[in-house]
Amino acid sequence: MTPITVSTQGSVAILTMTAGENRHNPTFAEAFLNCLDGIEANSEHKALIITSSDEKSWSLGIDTDWLMPALKAQKYEEVSGFMHAMDAVFKRLLLYPMPVIAAINGHAFGNGAILACACDFRFMQSNRGFFCFPEVDLSIPFLPGMIEFVKKSMPYYRFNEMKLTGRRVTASELVADHVIEQACPDSESLFNTAFEFASQFDKKRPIFAEHKKRLHKHIIETIDVENKPIIDAVQLVV
Repeated sequence: MTPITVSTQGSVAILTMTAGENRHNPTFAEAFLNCLDGIEANSEHKALIITSSDEKSWSLGIDTDWLMPALKAQKYEEVSGFMHAMDAVFKRLLLYPMPVIAAINGHAFGNGAILACACDFRFMQSNRGFFCFPEVDLSIPFLPGMIEFVKKSMPYYRFNEMKLTGRRVTASELVADHVIEQACPDSESLFNTAFEFASQFDKKRPIFAEHKKRLHKHIIETIDVENKPIIDAVQLVV
């Protein structure tokens, strides 16, 4: 079964993660990139919503049940290939030629929260789900590029606290910090609000892409220059 499905409502593409906890592994990264290509290929699409079919989780980040055995078995090429593929996912979202809206309808932990930060806008369900960076408790340091694009999405003081404590943060806290556009009371309200927001966009792709290219130039450079040697050396766990 594919870990991701794509549908269209009007001018809005809806990418739905369908693998339960929606953990990130090579299959997830490949499917995500393929879906982004397919969505962009349809010229009728004016905006993209990313959501989850699971009632509890939006995305719980890296699939440690895959990663840790792969590291133990010294499958370093496979692991580094996956990390480069996830960087490709983040770069595609940062440079995507249309608005990308995360409709966070459950927990967003670790690489899942980082994925949400790579989007342009975020909405979150307030009655279910936490936003959390647990890497400090998992001995997994952020890559330099991740730090840069998370900083674009939240105030530094909040990121500093979350990164160093691993504390789970609620939608109400995130809306106060302008990390999310709006906290919605339930899943139906969340989707409807995100969809209404997405539907207002009718921007020309070239100018939207150029804005994002210039806005995120330093982030892309950090991903390309600083992430690569760390990933190639598989220096992913402390």
